[in-house]
Amino acid sequence: MLLDFERCYAAVASRDSRFDGQFITAVRTTGIYCRPSCPATTPKRVNVEFLPTAAAAQLRGYRACRRCRPDAVPGSPDWNARADLAARAMRLITDGVIERDGVPGLADRLGYSTRQLGRALTAELGAGPVALARAHRAQSARTLIETTGLGMAEVAFAAGFSSVRQFNDTVRAVYAVSPSTLRTEAARRGRRVGQPEPTAGSISLRLPLRPPYHASGLFGFLATRAVPGVEVADEHSYARTLRLPHGPAVLAIAPGTGSNGTVDHLTARLRLTDLRDLAAAVSRLRRLADLDADPTAVDAALATDPALAASVAAAPGMRLPGTVEPTEIVLRALLGQQVTVAAARTAAARLTDALGEPLPDGAGGLAADGLSRLFPTPAAIAEHGAEVLRGPARRTATIVEVAAAMAEGALRVHAGRDADELRAELTALPGVGPWTAGYILMRVLGSTDELLVSDVALRKGATTLGLPGTDRADQDALRRHGRRWRPWRSYAGMHLWRASALSTPRPASQPSLNTETPRRRTA
Repeated sequence: MLLDFERCYAAVASRDSRFDGQFITAVRTTGIYCRPSCPATTPKRVNVEFLPTAAAAQLRGYRACRRCRPDAVPGSPDWNARADLAARAMRLITDGVIERDGVPGLADRLGYSTRQLGRALTAELGAGPVALARAHRAQSARTLIETTGLGMAEVAFAAGFSSVRQFNDTVRAVYAVSPSTLRTEAARRGRRVGQPEPTAGSISLRLPLRPPYHASGLFGFLATRAVPGVEVADEHSYARTLRLPHGPAVLAIAPGTGSNGTVDHLTARLRLTDLRDLAAAVSRLRRLADLDADPTAVDAALATDPALAASVAAAPGMRLPGTVEPTEIVLRALLGQQVTVAAARTAAARLTDALGEPLPDGAGGLAADGLSRLFPTPAAIAEHGAEVLRGPARRTATIVEVAAAMAEGALRVHAGRDADELRAELTALPGVGPWTAGYILMRVLGSTDELLVSDVALRKGATTLGLPGTDRADQDALRRHGRRWRPWRSYAGMHLWRASALSTPRPASQPSLNTETPRRRTA
């Protein structure tokens, strides 16, 4: 990753927090690395170097600054905006793939050899996959030490370390103090900044983000599509059940405000079957809520279009809804073909009631709030979906076939997929068109540049804002106009959906997101 020294130094000199998480400032004379907005005295030019990741700084022998805590910031927005190997690898590393399957497992998911992967990541990010995973474990450990009451042994294994000794050695190497010292220092800070209140049997965390954050837009989007039993949501909170690598879990998030009254973090409560899934759960929550986005850059680009300027001013910090269950999004997108959002939600609820697994006892401290089942697995839908699904036979056949492809591994859907390859594989399946593929890429990969011009609700919003979109003949005109929104067309689409929702008296009667007709099956 090429970093412009002058631009980076200017950000450090101005203590510009917008660059936190986008690069690391390493000071040679002190041996410490910081976030760009560190309040310490600005180092001299000759004494500083800029690195793309904390792992690169740690490999060079630098220790994390205990004053600015460079790992307590949102991640780089590049991992969503970019679709190259480094970005795809980072999405999987933060999901804990190396801890579960090792470097060979990561390389297999990305379609490279371990040697190719190591060379590419070292050249791009300044560190190989093992060092990047170690830095992520250290960051996870510090978060748990500072924001939970877990014992140190529990923290060690929850963060992905294989032993308590490895955990202690890594924390001392990265932070130059023991884990207990980190907790003591955090307790003193906690009296000033506040921490989420603990709940019996659950883990409470504070998830940082880059303000502004349009919470009602994201939470409202999720609430409109929430499947009863699996999700409970409104414009101020979201909770759901999900499967993690070591067992089921219940997660809940809500916006948290800072001293100025604006949203500057999300509070998260997690109840897990196995603490080893904690890092993966946090990574998926961050992707679900788009917490690593750079809203200032997005808003500045979209506001240059007079048609969107008013919407951007009224709803700054719009976010893209992601997902914690990639295969679920694929199946729900197919369920929504040619029906309203409410009808798609009803179909998903019927499928869940028939084929979803009940939440096991002990995995659901939040289950009393209406969370009782897990969304059906692709294998269950492939085997029994035809008995449960209603509607056009062609759509049912498509859902069952796609579910079977995912269950058998012929179609692999995860955050590390290459966008172009996944799009090609999806659209090659009978019944999966451009809208469905684009929507899946936006939700699963966080693709920032998808404009779903065939969507009825999106076109209605475009018309509301004075853009072409009255009928299908306007799709090409809207597509041409949307070129000025690159590379943020997905965020522009969220503003168009918002305009459509504001002009619709009853949300339940909203048009479906997906209006494409499943393509005729080939022999």
